[in-house]
Amino acid sequence: MTETETIAYDVVVLGAGPVGENAADRAHAAGLSTAIVESELVGGECSYWACMPSKALLRPVIAQADARRLPGLAAANQGPLDAGAVLARRNDFASHWKDAGQVQWLDGAGIALYRGHGRLAGPRTVTVTAEDGTVTTLTARQAVVVATGTRAQLPDLPGLDEVRPWTSREATSAQTVPGRLIVVGGGVVAAEMATAWQALGSRVTLLVRGKGLLSRMEPFAGELVGQALTEAGVDVRTGTSVESVSRENGTVVAVTGDGARIEADEILFATGRAPQTDDIGLDTVGLEPGSWLEVDDTLQVPGTDWLYAVGDVNHRALLTHQGKYQARIAGSVIAARASDTPLDEAPWGANVATADHYAVPQVVFTDPEVAAVGLSLAEAEQAGHRVRAVDVDFGSVAGASLYGDGYKGRARMVVDLDEEILRGVTFVGPGVGELVQSATVAVAGQVPLDRLWHVVPPFPTLSEVWLRLLEAYRDN
Repeated sequence: MTETETIAYDVVVLGAGPVGENAADRAHAAGLSTAIVESELVGGECSYWACMPSKALLRPVIAQADARRLPGLAAANQGPLDAGAVLARRNDFASHWKDAGQVQWLDGAGIALYRGHGRLAGPRTVTVTAEDGTVTTLTARQAVVVATGTRAQLPDLPGLDEVRPWTSREATSAQTVPGRLIVVGGGVVAAEMATAWQALGSRVTLLVRGKGLLSRMEPFAGELVGQALTEAGVDVRTGTSVESVSRENGTVVAVTGDGARIEADEILFATGRAPQTDDIGLDTVGLEPGSWLEVDDTLQVPGTDWLYAVGDVNHRALLTHQGKYQARIAGSVIAARASDTPLDEAPWGANVATADHYAVPQVVFTDPEVAAVGLSLAEAEQAGHRVRAVDVDFGSVAGASLYGDGYKGRARMVVDLDEEILRGVTFVGPGVGELVQSATVAVAGQVPLDRLWHVVPPFPTLSEVWLRLLEAYRDN
């Protein structure tokens, strides 16, 4: 091991995924010298094993499903997808797992990149161990930002090691289509990957421990997605646990809690995420290795005046776009404190991540899509709000009928009866992902319902569902 000299920066960021890149960019834009540390590919999980490759896999699936709803296109789109072409396009979107383009962006932005494993070594200090064993010590005059993200969490099952299971990484980067695939889990990754690989030619069995899919969203969301997966040919089994797995002559065998024996070529576990904090030196600053990093609304770790945590690692909202929002807020906070500028910490102020609590948008890219923001009905009630759910079937919307024959979907808004604002909105149906931003504006902006009456939806579009929701609220 060879040590180099100590190098000082204003800000040091651990993790060069999109969240870390945003934190570094905001700090540098404020005139602070900034370094970023990455042990894998610059661009992180989202660019190579999550958001981008998964949506590249799903986009042809959704496009084909939409085409099959339209006379004039349906007959020409009954055959299987060209899996090779889909995988090749996915490879392009993942930059063939090379990060030259992202590194070029860092260089152009004036942000110093250190490749290697970064660890805290006491307050305001980070050591970076490169592949050749060289150790560089970085000190931060203003802040260290942890943006190391999460990794797939695998269950403690007999035989798991020998099976060589897929996680989300293998599911989004596989170069061939398995003939048979078992997907274990009921969340977003499980639903999306079951959708993608079934359409690409796998015979998919989806094993869900709970009563249904997407349990953290409105119940009808998981119900509609589950029905569609079943209609597409996925063997969906709810209330089913996996007790053991093995690989026999190349074949994966999963034994369920009811004694069923399921065979497949691969098995994907989409059973949660764990923070990437077990080996980043948390113990050197009095924190627990392997833990989620608690932060306040300025994204600062309590008890410190220099340590921040943004993105999945703080467990506030495990979504890339929300982590990037946090990074922008953290960057503004670090810049303000560096210049002794008072912070704006009022709710929805410039230096607090208020949206993490009230207006987190999410899209599940299944067929049908699910798009939601804010609180579900159950969450709003648990939070003590006096609320009412207003539901509308998309069949009442002319734009849905034009979108495709047999359009199935549902919309819900959760109305705060005391403040006459929306606490949450959920849409389920083809194409609804593009509706969620309007809902996010309404929820984050706390737009009064009487003002929403004056937001006129263009006819005939899916957006007309807003008018139907408001009419249903007025009439009941």
